[in-house]
Amino acid sequence: MVSLICTLQSHRDDVNCCAFSGSLLATCSADKSVCVYSSRDFSELPFSPLTGHGYGVHCCCFSACGQYLASCSTDATTVVWSMNTGEIEAVLEHPGRSPVRVCAFSPDSSYLVSGGSDGTIALWDFTSRTLRRTGAVTDTSIVACSFTPCGQLFVTGSTYGDLRLWDLDMNHLHAEKNAHDLGVCCCQFAPQIMKGTGGCVQFQLASCGQDSLLKIWIVSLLSAAGIKMQLAHTLTGQSAPVLSCAYSADGQMLVSGSVDKTVTVYQANEGILLYTLNQHDRYVTACAFSPTAPFIATGSMDKSVNIWKVEDGSCAQGKSFPDEAASVSSSEGRKSCGHSRLMVSEWSEEDVLAWLREEGLEAVIDIFKSNNIDGEELLSLTKETLSSELHIESLGLRSKVIKKIEDLKMAPVSNGTPDEYLCPITREIMKDPVIAADGYSYEREAIESWISTKSRTSPMTNLPLQTTLLTPNRTLKMAIFRWTTCQ
Repeated sequence: MVSLICTLQSHRDDVNCCAFSGSLLATCSADKSVCVYSSRDFSELPFSPLTGHGYGVHCCCFSACGQYLASCSTDATTVVWSMNTGEIEAVLEHPGRSPVRVCAFSPDSSYLVSGGSDGTIALWDFTSRTLRRTGAVTDTSIVACSFTPCGQLFVTGSTYGDLRLWDLDMNHLHAEKNAHDLGVCCCQFAPQIMKGTGGCVQFQLASCGQDSLLKIWIVSLLSAAGIKMQLAHTLTGQSAPVLSCAYSADGQMLVSGSVDKTVTVYQANEGILLYTLNQHDRYVTACAFSPTAPFIATGSMDKSVNIWKVEDGSCAQGKSFPDEAASVSSSEGRKSCGHSRLMVSEWSEEDVLAWLREEGLEAVIDIFKSNNIDGEELLSLTKETLSSELHIESLGLRSKVIKKIEDLKMAPVSNGTPDEYLCPITREIMKDPVIAADGYSYEREAIESWISTKSRTSPMTNLPLQTTLLTPNRTLKMAIFRWTTCQ
């Protein structure tokens, strides 16, 4: 469920944007100010509000580390603020002195892009605070922009209704014309990189507009044919123009705010409407997910910012489960269904012995029994420990045991556990799932161990990991919680 936990009322005019860092929330307004709060208790910081703009502030965004905040305004500037002191670090004047409607950092904060009311686009080298490239779309205003999770491309949305993809040299790569009739209002890439057919790289992109629609696109990078953009879902959960949209840090949820005063929360991959929230009195102009906590912030023309908590729940209403699962009580589960209903790490010594019999490994049963090998110890066995600790002399037998253990690790749990709930490394149900730079979710302990003991490559793709930063996959954790509760 989603519950309202507090309402922030620091602004004196329309709230135009909300943005989270790992520890802070920033909001900006037509009242020319930017307010900054602790995301721990949503108390306003001592140096807030920030008042360096001469006109209304349209957009704000944090650098990846959260050390800097950028805000852009009708005053034709993008201001960079220090989040340590609240002081202005830099003032970036937009080319042509056009009002700046939107700004966005690249995932590693190497670049900052800003879009103007005259259709100009400025790409800034953030390290040096200098202008790197400029571009333009004629006869329109740039009102939305977002970088791909790899940071090599970005998309812009305009009041003309187009979505356009650019590279860092400001080469125009693709135009999705009339993506939204009457104009785009917001767009954002999901944080994860996906792998498509033939190994091509894919991204998920959400966009919303004046046509009252929220759309989810799949953007594919095709080595020979360039870029392909395909509409995956058209979401119609709101009855008026959709002004803002944002992905959760794990890419599993999507939130949007509308002129109809509602906030909707969707399951992003399937486009399923999960919640409709009705606590704002006027248009909902802004929304954002916290990357580190289960919070959503929504801003409105009612001058308020609502903070919502996405809470763990029990079984989803109306969800049905197999009769077999319902008919087996906890006391008789192991007896009637054997070890196959449990995670391997939960196997008892008897479960391990039963598995050995099933796999034709009777030759080692007495050895395993005398050494009290349970499921957790089974998973830790290696050829070396089979020889040095269990004293299995036959190399062929040791190899056969290890192969069976490796097959066991790769096999899905046979009680119907969804594969996405299993860690790709341990093949066990995840307790603390996190998202790595390759876009896949892993058990935190397993991927941390992998990174510390292996080269910095993806366990799934074998490609180098761009960063070792791990993002909590709270949506997946909630789903696993609900599933395990209902078993």
